[in-house]
Amino acid sequence: MSDDARGIPRGSISRSARLASLPLGAAGRATLGIGKRLSGQPADAVTAELQQRTAEQLFAVLGQLKGGAMKLGQTLSVFEAAVPEEMAAPYREALVKLQEEAPPMPVRTVHAVLAQQLGGTWRTRFREFDDAPAAAASIGQVHRAIWRDGREVAVKIQYPGAATALMADLNQLARFARLFAALFPGLDVKPLIAELKARVVEELDYGLEADAQRQFSAAYAGDPEIVVPRVVASAPKVIVSEWLEGLPLSRVITEGTREQRDRAGHLMAVLHFSAPWRARLLHADPHPGNFRLVDGDRLGVIDFGATARLPDGLPEPIGRLVRWALEGRAEDVLTDLRAEGFIRPGVQVDAGGVLDYLRPMLEPIERHGFRFTRAWMQEQAARLADPRSEASRLGRQLNLPPAYLLIHRVTIGSIGVLCQLDAAADYRSVCEEWLPGFAG
Repeated sequence: MSDDARGIPRGSISRSARLASLPLGAAGRATLGIGKRLSGQPADAVTAELQQRTAEQLFAVLGQLKGGAMKLGQTLSVFEAAVPEEMAAPYREALVKLQEEAPPMPVRTVHAVLAQQLGGTWRTRFREFDDAPAAAASIGQVHRAIWRDGREVAVKIQYPGAATALMADLNQLARFARLFAALFPGLDVKPLIAELKARVVEELDYGLEADAQRQFSAAYAGDPEIVVPRVVASAPKVIVSEWLEGLPLSRVITEGTREQRDRAGHLMAVLHFSAPWRARLLHADPHPGNFRLVDGDRLGVIDFGATARLPDGLPEPIGRLVRWALEGRAEDVLTDLRAEGFIRPGVQVDAGGVLDYLRPMLEPIERHGFRFTRAWMQEQAARLADPRSEASRLGRQLNLPPAYLLIHRVTIGSIGVLCQLDAAADYRSVCEEWLPGFAG
């Protein structure tokens, strides 16, 4: 199927031309900014205007790129609670537009993929199959159907050519990653895109995804808090799983009640900390589109394309370091950070300064009960991103070992969703139950 059939612009030349407009636009805005400063306008006002114009151009380019932009946009969406509302609102609108305006595959292409993956008699496996997609994403689309045994199922079908189109988009976006600093100050997007490229390779293998879903489903079978639909059938480009009805987390964020927000926040924390022990996997894609509130009090999880294999569960030093930091044991924290590779050999840092760096981020589990808010996340982002701050200077001296990289990113992403939810819960008790080393 052509790129146009999927809603992704045809050809690398058009992609390059659109993305090439970004640095040219940035240069023009920088010149405009210098001129306005020379004319006496306040520096803060000029910076805000430059950020807004850069953001507008980024939204325009993302809207044209579709596939790779949607994947990057979904990943970045969990961090939008860290930016001011006037910047975050148009970002959310752009992402929704990307998702809603993605043209579906032609029906003949859908049938061709099903025949190739499930066999020429694929129709006999279903009592009914809805040719109109129920949802569309960056890699594939989902159709509602009735399986031959009467179960309602979701049929996830991968776009032909998804790998080539997505990698082309992400390669282009990586060239201009620094411009995303206009939206997400302090966030280095380039390694995030590099990780996305590596992860997309796994996400394109629906066989791996189906295995991860089976593992999660078995781990949470009959659970009163977490529900994972069972896999009915799978192939390299198709997954058939039980249909899961529920209130999308995105709607809980925009219009949910206080009770729904707090319940969803609690359940997100339970999933994050319990899955590495129960399923030996970490759900590594915490954006709201992957979750539902089921029957009002359970968290439904519907996408397992991105998971991290943790055969031994979460590393015990994480819980121990957090506990010692909360107890004020600065020297013990510093010693363990060195042992785990968070501080490179030969780098000298002050133990008290390290504790001051960490403690504000641990406020959510310092006591039994905390409300995550956008204001709290914005405060943390500003503290760590301001190059003049002591926290920022210390942060540049620390190192994130490869074994902790994905765990760190998923944790920060989950916190971003909790801040969007404005969710209050007893997060400390969740950590005491599921985080190794934390309860001592």
